[in-house]
Amino acid sequence: PWQDDHGDVHINRGYRVEFNSALGPYKGGLRFHPSVSLGTVKFLGFEQIFKNALTGMPIGGGKGGADFDPKGRSEDEIMRFCQSFMTELYRHLGEYTDVPAGDIGVGTREIGWMFGQYKRITNRYESGTLTGKGLAWGGALVRPEATGYGAVFFLQEMMKVQGRSVDGRTCVVSGAGNVAINAIAKLEQLGGTVVACSDSQGYVYDPDGIHLPTLREVKEVERKTLEAYAERRPNSQHHVRGNIWEVPCEIALPCATQNELNASDAARLVANGCLAVAEGANMPTTPDGIEILRQGGVLFGPGKAANAGGVATSALEMQQNAARDSWSFSKTEAKLAEIMSSIHEQCAATAEAYGRPGDYVLGANIAGFVKVAEAMCALGLI
Repeated sequence: PWQDDHGDVHINRGYRVEFNSALGPYKGGLRFHPSVSLGTVKFLGFEQIFKNALTGMPIGGGKGGADFDPKGRSEDEIMRFCQSFMTELYRHLGEYTDVPAGDIGVGTREIGWMFGQYKRITNRYESGTLTGKGLAWGGALVRPEATGYGAVFFLQEMMKVQGRSVDGRTCVVSGAGNVAINAIAKLEQLGGTVVACSDSQGYVYDPDGIHLPTLREVKEVERKTLEAYAERRPNSQHHVRGNIWEVPCEIALPCATQNELNASDAARLVANGCLAVAEGANMPTTPDGIEILRQGGVLFGPGKAANAGGVATSALEMQQNAARDSWSFSKTEAKLAEIMSSIHEQCAATAEAYGRPGDYVLGANIAGFVKVAEAMCALGLI
């Protein structure tokens, strides 16, 4: 229960699925979105187990959230909901038990309000109980950038195998949130040109390349739609209708939400000469879409592997919290790049070993599953 600014009481349903802790404490994000249901959380938690296993870090899998919709709510209303949510959740958490992070609708601000409530109730300053914290109170450098950067690092490794690079490539990134913005930033650092991104109100096409400072100002500071971006960039076009995957590109990164890239979208990407797709979101490509990309010879990095950078850096944040330490940006980014390279190597080697070279979906699924299964057997959970 929570109270809005007019004094009216609202009730939302919250969830936390602690799915598997064979490799370490439950680890996975909290999502605030009206679409959240028990089925959604279970499905995402199941995927999280194997994604976390691929990182090589000692973390299990879980997921949580609530059907609360932060859109259109004031800061005070969101804070009150975060505090109410944590009042119910706190008893299940702990640095050796369950360590949530943020997800859709939950950023550093919301993590701060929840951590404050956890601290208030327990009278313990356990930094390692939540990740994605602010830098001033136990957070880690690179954590905000980690999922977007990690997806691009994985993409880079896939392309290296074929003797290609990101440099000079035309890219499209769906979404305009934290993951998408940081994926765009890393693609640009590596020489790619991102010509389109999207939000819930459509997509913007900028033939000169997405101007990152303007995008950050519109989405992170002003919290406006991409229409505001188009108004400030005269050569760009804002499309309320249509589909971002209509924009021709050589590299596509779906970074918005699940099931956003379907079979017809995949066919369009293949027809337009797309070389590689790396998932920055949680399972944004439908199964039939993945099959079309595979048949079309498009390199495909599944979210289980490609978007593991966020949770990997969360584990690095836990490591720093446990040691009462703080690492530099360059040190943390180097560790992230190393983890993503290792994930790529595991996926590629496993796919090769099982007779499907280049099939990163099969490689990621089997490599993650085997790690968890072996740990469960070793712990006597047969």
